[in-house]
Amino acid sequence: MAGQVFGMRRGVAGVGVVVAAVAALAGCATTPPAQTGGVGGAAGGSNTKVAVVAAENFWGSLATQLGGEHATVTSVIDNPDADPHDYEPTPADGRTIASAQYAIVNGIGYDPWAPKMIDANPNPQRKVLNVGDLAGVKDGGNPHRWYSPEDVHKVIEQITADYKTIDPADAAYFDQRKQTFETQTLARYDQLIADIKAKYAGTPIGASESIVTPLAEGLGLTMATPESFLDAISEGSDPTAADKATIDNQIRGKQIKIYVYNSQNSTPDVQRQADEAKAAGIPVALVTETLTPAGATFQDWQVTQLEGIEHALAQATGK
Repeated sequence: MAGQVFGMRRGVAGVGVVVAAVAALAGCATTPPAQTGGVGGAAGGSNTKVAVVAAENFWGSLATQLGGEHATVTSVIDNPDADPHDYEPTPADGRTIASAQYAIVNGIGYDPWAPKMIDANPNPQRKVLNVGDLAGVKDGGNPHRWYSPEDVHKVIEQITADYKTIDPADAAYFDQRKQTFETQTLARYDQLIADIKAKYAGTPIGASESIVTPLAEGLGLTMATPESFLDAISEGSDPTAADKATIDNQIRGKQIKIYVYNSQNSTPDVQRQADEAKAAGIPVALVTETLTPAGATFQDWQVTQLEGIEHALAQATGK
């Protein structure tokens, strides 16, 4: 995916104005004192609460659960009705970032406003996790790393490590939170991924945009939709007539077993394809860009979608 183009869809024309306003309000930010709460952590722990800001709520959900009572997490994009492609930050968002001890951004051109706000309020003691850098995906790559099971686990490891660096007194608490989260909380998520891969690896699927690609790779499914079409929809540009014809032929010839589409980015072309797939007897599964419904945890959201994909695959293949 052309990450720079993707970033342009997010209405970043006003970011400079917002950044300037936030910088003026925040001045030369210094390291904020650790926030305190009334409940201590694990044995030998403290009352420290790390102030965290996540650009998106899918990463914020992980940070919240891994931080427990020793982190206060604010997610900037947390409305399931909001289109992250068109998000424009507010001065309030900038103030939240300016006061954070730890910032988590997606990177890869997905949230270009976030690094700009971080840079507008430099703080050498603030830790920043750029998921794209962690995953080794450069600008122009697919930014939807929260749909990559491998990268999700990398982020869990890094968030825990960063918490321990910021708040070493509660290192044992963070280690325990991580262990419980990975072995219990994410158990259903990991099991569904393993089961789908074992049962349906190599199954050809169609998709509406590139958000599905990292998940398809993690599940071992074969993406039949042309990458140029997937990127065009993600970037908000017009797909080519040739790509549309290819997908139409795939649907009519039942060359794909299921069709997966992002209901938060449903263009007329995508809706038409989904309708044609249903009419052809091809099961359709849904995914969304951010946590749905409002208040859902990362794992509940992902498990619901994975179960939908598993059900569609079972219906299509009879397995």
